[in-house]
Amino acid sequence: MPDPISWEFAWPYYLAALAFGYLLGSIPFGLVFTRMAGLGDIRNIGSGNIGTTNVLRTGRKSLAAATLLGDGLKGTVAVLIVNAIYGQDMALVAGLGAFLGHLFPVWLKFKGGKGVATYIGILLGLYWPAALIFIGIWIGMAVLFRYSSLSALTASLATPVLLYLVLNRFQLAEMTLFMTVLLWIKHHENIGRLLRGEESRIGSKSTSAPTVEADTDSGGT
Repeated sequence: MPDPISWEFAWPYYLAALAFGYLLGSIPFGLVFTRMAGLGDIRNIGSGNIGTTNVLRTGRKSLAAATLLGDGLKGTVAVLIVNAIYGQDMALVAGLGAFLGHLFPVWLKFKGGKGVATYIGILLGLYWPAALIFIGIWIGMAVLFRYSSLSALTASLATPVLLYLVLNRFQLAEMTLFMTVLLWIKHHENIGRLLRGEESRIGSKSTSAPTVEADTDSGGT
């Protein structure tokens, strides 16, 4: 276990942890993988989002799976490395940095993904039972209602509540609550479509296009 750092000298380390997490989180795997596959800029396809759902619109399930894995593991790697060196408190900061990096990558003019996969990846690195809780709620809601976005929104809302009230993980609950607020903000268009009954269901056919359309991304990463 790393030795605790005096508060007097701690802030540069917290800043470094945040920056490290941000840099890892800002890697746009969806964009990188689609370009490597010769499919051009994913931002010019479908909704223009760099996440898994939009990558799936290319018709390449392997690329979508790789994007999902990459977006999740960059959060996991960020917190595991910082936790091994500086401990749990700074790992929380690194996790938050990774989430911010995914949502607002500086390389893409701060227009990133919606955060679901990275959220889960961060939980996996910090406290894996919380990741299982999130995934379990997501699957349950998806089976019942077949809305990817609703599943993610519900899971993200329930996770910090359970962490605080049931699992007594107070710091993690506070951080995930902040991430949940950001995730909901990034899903504001999905929320509007859910309220209007216009959101696409899981398994429904969607039309891909070589140019950017209105954002119909149903809960992408």
